[in-house]
Amino acid sequence: MNSSEILLDVKNVAKSYGHVEAVKDVSFRVGKGRVVALLGDNGAGKSTLISLLSGVVKPDKGSLIWEGSPITLSSPQEAQAIGVATLFQNLALVDELSIARNMFLGREDAVTKGWGPFKRLDQKKLRQETEKAVAAMGLRLRSADDRVTALSGGQRQSVAISCAIHFSAKLLILDEPTAALSIRQQEQVLETIRNVRDRGVSVIFITHNIHHVKPVADDIVVLRGGKSIANFPIGEADPEHVSALIRGNEDPRH
Repeated sequence: MNSSEILLDVKNVAKSYGHVEAVKDVSFRVGKGRVVALLGDNGAGKSTLISLLSGVVKPDKGSLIWEGSPITLSSPQEAQAIGVATLFQNLALVDELSIARNMFLGREDAVTKGWGPFKRLDQKKLRQETEKAVAAMGLRLRSADDRVTALSGGQRQSVAISCAIHFSAKLLILDEPTAALSIRQQEQVLETIRNVRDRGVSVIFITHNIHHVKPVADDIVVLRGGKSIANFPIGEADPEHVSALIRGNEDPRH
Protein backbone atom coordinates (compact mmCIF):
# COMPACT_ATOMS: atom_id res chain seq x y z
CA MET A 1 0.00 0.00 0.00
CA ASN A 2 1.60 3.28 -1.06
CA SER A 3 1.21 6.49 0.96
CA SER A 4 -1.55 7.92 -1.25
CA GLU A 5 -3.71 4.87 -0.51
CA ILE A 6 -3.45 5.20 3.29
CA LEU A 7 -6.17 7.08 5.16
CA LEU A 8 -4.97 6.45 8.72
CA ASP A 9 -1.57 5.29 9.96
CA VAL A 10 -1.46 4.36 13.65
CA LYS A 11 2.15 4.29 14.85
CA ASN A 12 3.20 2.76 18.18
CA VAL A 13 0.41 4.33 20.21
CA ALA A 14 0.24 3.75 23.96
CA LYS A 15 -2.11 4.85 26.73
CA SER A 16 -1.97 4.30 30.48
CA TYR A 17 -4.42 5.04 33.25
CA GLY A 18 -2.30 5.37 36.38
CA HIS A 19 -0.27 2.16 36.62
CA VAL A 20 -2.52 0.31 34.18
CA GLU A 21 -1.17 0.10 30.61
CA ALA A 22 -4.38 -0.20 28.61
CA VAL A 23 -2.60 0.11 25.25
CA LYS A 24 1.15 -0.55 25.15
CA ASP A 25 2.20 -0.57 21.51
CA VAL A 26 -0.30 -0.62 18.66
CA SER A 27 0.51 0.00 14.99
CA PHE A 28 -1.60 -0.59 11.88
CA ARG A 29 -2.78 1.14 8.72
CA VAL A 30 -6.21 1.72 7.29
CA GLY A 31 -6.35 1.95 3.51
CA LYS A 32 -8.85 4.17 1.74
CA GLY A 33 -12.05 2.26 1.05
CA ARG A 34 -10.89 -0.81 2.98
CA VAL A 35 -12.33 -2.69 5.95
CA VAL A 36 -9.86 -3.43 8.74
CA ALA A 37 -10.92 -6.05 11.29
CA LEU A 38 -9.50 -5.23 14.71
CA LEU A 39 -9.69 -8.49 16.65
CA GLY A 40 -9.05 -8.99 20.34
CA ASP A 41 -10.43 -10.62 23.46
CA ASN A 42 -11.63 -8.77 26.56
CA GLY A 43 -8.77 -6.74 27.98
CA ALA A 44 -6.87 -6.63 24.69
CA GLY A 45 -7.10 -2.83 24.52
CA LYS A 46 -9.94 -2.48 22.01
CA SER A 47 -12.03 -0.01 24.03
CA THR A 48 -9.08 2.25 24.78
CA LEU A 49 -8.03 2.19 21.15
CA ILE A 50 -11.53 3.28 20.11
CA SER A 51 -11.26 6.19 22.56
CA LEU A 52 -7.89 7.18 21.09
CA LEU A 53 -9.10 7.08 17.49
CA SER A 54 -12.35 8.93 18.22
CA GLY A 55 -10.74 11.80 20.16
CA VAL A 56 -12.06 10.85 23.60
CA VAL A 57 -8.51 10.53 25.01
CA LYS A 58 -5.04 11.38 23.72
CA PRO A 59 -2.23 8.81 23.43
CA ASP A 60 0.69 9.06 25.84
CA LYS A 61 3.06 7.88 23.13
CA GLY A 62 3.02 7.25 19.41
CA SER A 63 1.29 9.15 16.63
CA LEU A 64 -1.74 9.22 14.35
CA ILE A 65 -1.13 10.10 10.71
CA TRP A 66 -4.26 11.19 8.82
CA GLU A 67 -4.02 11.43 5.05
CA GLY A 68 -0.27 11.84 5.32
CA SER A 69 -0.19 14.46 8.10
CA PRO A 70 0.24 14.00 11.88
CA ILE A 71 -2.89 14.86 13.88
CA THR A 72 -3.79 15.40 17.52
CA LEU A 73 -7.41 14.75 18.39
CA SER A 74 -8.50 16.66 21.49
CA SER A 75 -12.20 15.84 21.36
CA PRO A 76 -14.79 13.71 19.53
CA GLN A 77 -15.88 16.90 17.75
CA GLU A 78 -12.39 17.28 16.26
CA ALA A 79 -12.48 13.67 15.10
CA GLN A 80 -15.88 14.19 13.50
CA ALA A 81 -14.65 17.37 11.80
CA ILE A 82 -11.94 15.49 9.88
CA GLY A 83 -14.31 12.65 8.97
CA VAL A 84 -14.10 10.05 11.77
CA ALA A 85 -17.49 8.60 12.75
CA THR A 86 -17.61 6.20 15.71
CA LEU A 87 -20.48 3.89 16.62
CA PHE A 88 -20.26 2.45 20.10
CA GLN A 89 -22.27 -0.60 21.14
CA ASN A 90 -25.08 1.51 22.62
CA LEU A 91 -25.54 3.11 19.14
CA ALA A 92 -26.62 6.51 20.56
CA LEU A 93 -30.06 6.21 18.95
CA VAL A 94 -33.06 7.67 20.80
CA ASP A 95 -35.67 4.93 20.83
CA GLU A 96 -38.74 7.14 21.15
CA LEU A 97 -37.79 9.40 18.23
CA SER A 98 -38.40 8.63 14.58
CA ILE A 99 -35.67 7.34 12.28
CA ALA A 100 -35.69 10.71 10.52
CA ARG A 101 -35.26 12.69 13.76
CA ASN A 102 -32.42 10.39 14.79
CA MET A 103 -30.71 10.97 11.45
CA PHE A 104 -30.45 14.71 12.09
CA LEU A 105 -30.21 14.70 15.88
CA GLY A 106 -27.85 17.54 16.77
CA ARG A 107 -27.73 18.63 13.11
CA GLU A 108 -31.19 20.11 12.82
CA ASP A 109 -29.87 23.22 11.05
CA ALA A 110 -29.38 21.09 7.93
CA VAL A 111 -33.14 20.50 7.66
CA THR A 112 -34.70 23.73 8.94
CA LYS A 113 -36.50 26.49 7.09
CA GLY A 114 -37.54 30.00 7.97
CA TRP A 115 -35.54 32.46 10.06
CA GLY A 116 -35.30 33.79 13.60
CA PRO A 117 -38.30 32.85 15.75
CA PHE A 118 -39.97 31.37 12.66
CA LYS A 119 -37.34 28.66 12.11
CA ARG A 120 -38.78 25.16 12.09
CA LEU A 121 -37.95 21.69 10.87
CA ASP A 122 -38.66 21.07 7.22
CA GLN A 123 -40.48 17.78 7.69
CA LYS A 124 -40.53 16.97 3.98
CA LYS A 125 -36.79 17.52 3.60
CA LEU A 126 -36.17 15.62 6.82
CA ARG A 127 -37.95 12.55 5.47
CA GLN A 128 -36.50 12.80 1.96
CA GLU A 129 -32.90 13.13 3.18
CA THR A 130 -33.36 10.23 5.60
CA GLU A 131 -34.88 7.97 2.95
CA LYS A 132 -32.05 8.86 0.56
CA ALA A 133 -29.39 8.11 3.20
CA VAL A 134 -30.77 4.71 4.22
CA ALA A 135 -31.48 3.69 0.62
CA ALA A 136 -27.83 4.39 -0.23
CA MET A 137 -26.95 1.74 2.34
CA GLY A 138 -29.31 -0.78 0.73
CA LEU A 139 -31.73 -0.56 3.65
CA ARG A 140 -35.47 -0.78 3.04
CA LEU A 141 -37.72 0.84 5.63
CA ARG A 142 -41.50 1.17 5.73
CA SER A 143 -41.32 4.83 6.71
CA ALA A 144 -38.72 7.33 7.91
CA ASP A 145 -41.36 8.41 10.44
CA ASP A 146 -41.27 5.04 12.22
CA ARG A 147 -39.83 5.07 15.70
CA VAL A 148 -36.51 3.36 16.32
CA THR A 149 -38.25 1.01 18.76
CA ALA A 150 -40.00 -0.59 15.76
CA LEU A 151 -36.70 -1.72 14.22
CA SER A 152 -34.93 -5.07 14.57
CA GLY A 153 -31.41 -5.20 15.95
CA GLY A 154 -29.91 -5.45 12.48
CA GLN A 155 -32.01 -2.55 11.20
CA ARG A 156 -30.96 -0.43 14.17
CA GLN A 157 -27.30 -1.05 13.38
CA SER A 158 -27.81 -0.26 9.71
CA VAL A 159 -29.74 2.94 10.49
CA ALA A 160 -27.04 4.01 12.95
CA ILE A 161 -24.38 3.40 10.29
CA SER A 162 -26.40 5.45 7.79
CA CYS A 163 -26.65 8.28 10.31
CA ALA A 164 -22.92 8.15 11.01
CA ILE A 165 -21.74 8.37 7.41
CA HIS A 166 -24.43 10.67 6.00
CA PHE A 167 -22.36 13.72 6.87
CA SER A 168 -19.30 12.93 4.73
CA ALA A 169 -17.44 10.51 7.00
CA LYS A 170 -14.19 9.09 5.64
CA LEU A 171 -13.64 6.53 8.41
CA LEU A 172 -16.32 4.56 10.24
CA ILE A 173 -15.34 2.86 13.51
CA LEU A 174 -17.74 0.09 14.55
CA ASP A 175 -17.61 -1.42 18.03
CA GLU A 176 -18.90 -5.01 17.97
CA PRO A 177 -21.69 -4.21 15.45
CA THR A 178 -22.79 -7.85 15.08
CA ALA A 179 -22.81 -8.77 18.77
CA ALA A 180 -26.09 -10.27 20.05
CA LEU A 181 -27.65 -10.31 16.57
CA SER A 182 -29.24 -13.26 14.81
CA ILE A 183 -27.49 -14.68 11.75
CA ARG A 184 -30.00 -12.93 9.47
CA GLN A 185 -29.48 -9.61 11.24
CA GLN A 186 -25.70 -10.04 11.08
CA GLU A 187 -25.97 -10.50 7.31
CA GLN A 188 -27.96 -7.27 7.06
CA VAL A 189 -25.26 -5.35 8.94
CA LEU A 190 -22.49 -6.92 6.82
CA GLU A 191 -24.32 -5.90 3.65
CA THR A 192 -24.55 -2.34 4.98
CA ILE A 193 -20.79 -2.37 5.63
CA ARG A 194 -20.18 -3.56 2.06
CA ASN A 195 -22.23 -0.62 0.82
CA VAL A 196 -20.20 1.73 3.00
CA ARG A 197 -16.96 0.39 1.53
CA ASP A 198 -18.36 0.61 -2.00
CA ARG A 199 -18.83 4.34 -1.40
CA GLY A 200 -15.11 4.65 -0.65
CA VAL A 201 -15.50 4.96 3.13
CA SER A 202 -12.93 3.10 5.24
CA VAL A 203 -14.11 0.94 8.14
CA ILE A 204 -12.52 -0.31 11.36
CA PHE A 205 -14.63 -3.29 12.48
CA ILE A 206 -13.85 -4.13 16.10
CA THR A 207 -14.82 -7.59 17.31
CA HIS A 208 -13.59 -10.69 19.13
CA ASN A 209 -14.96 -13.13 16.55
CA ILE A 210 -13.24 -13.52 13.17
CA HIS A 211 -16.25 -15.37 11.75
CA HIS A 212 -18.36 -12.22 12.18
CA VAL A 213 -16.00 -10.04 10.14
CA LYS A 214 -14.36 -12.39 7.65
CA PRO A 215 -17.02 -11.92 4.92
CA VAL A 216 -16.30 -8.17 4.65
CA ALA A 217 -12.75 -7.59 5.95
CA ASP A 218 -9.82 -6.70 3.71
CA ASP A 219 -7.20 -6.72 6.47
CA ILE A 220 -6.83 -8.30 9.91
CA VAL A 221 -5.14 -6.77 12.96
CA VAL A 222 -4.91 -8.85 16.15
CA LEU A 223 -4.62 -7.17 19.55
CA ARG A 224 -3.46 -8.97 22.66
CA GLY A 225 -2.39 -7.52 25.97
CA GLY A 226 -2.52 -3.97 24.63
CA LYS A 227 -0.27 -4.71 21.66
CA SER A 228 -0.83 -5.33 17.97
CA ILE A 229 0.72 -8.77 17.51
CA ALA A 230 -0.31 -9.68 13.97
CA ASN A 231 -1.35 -7.85 10.82
CA PHE A 232 -2.15 -9.49 7.48
CA PRO A 233 -4.59 -9.39 4.54
CA ILE A 234 -7.77 -11.41 4.87
CA GLY A 235 -6.61 -13.86 2.21
CA GLU A 236 -3.87 -15.04 4.56
CA ALA A 237 -6.16 -15.31 7.60
CA ASP A 238 -6.86 -18.85 8.75
CA PRO A 239 -9.73 -18.58 11.29
CA GLU A 240 -8.26 -21.20 13.64
CA HIS A 241 -4.85 -19.52 13.60
CA VAL A 242 -6.36 -16.09 14.23
CA SER A 243 -8.53 -17.40 17.06
CA ALA A 244 -5.44 -18.99 18.65
CA LEU A 245 -3.61 -15.66 18.41
CA ILE A 246 -6.51 -13.87 20.09
CA ARG A 247 -6.61 -16.39 22.94
CA GLY A 248 -2.84 -16.37 23.36
CA ASN A 249 -2.48 -20.03 22.45
CA GLU A 250 -0.12 -19.39 19.57
CA ASP A 251 3.08 -17.44 19.03
CA PRO A 252 2.42 -14.67 16.46
CA ARG A 253 5.86 -15.29 14.91
CA HIS A 254 4.75 -18.71 13.65
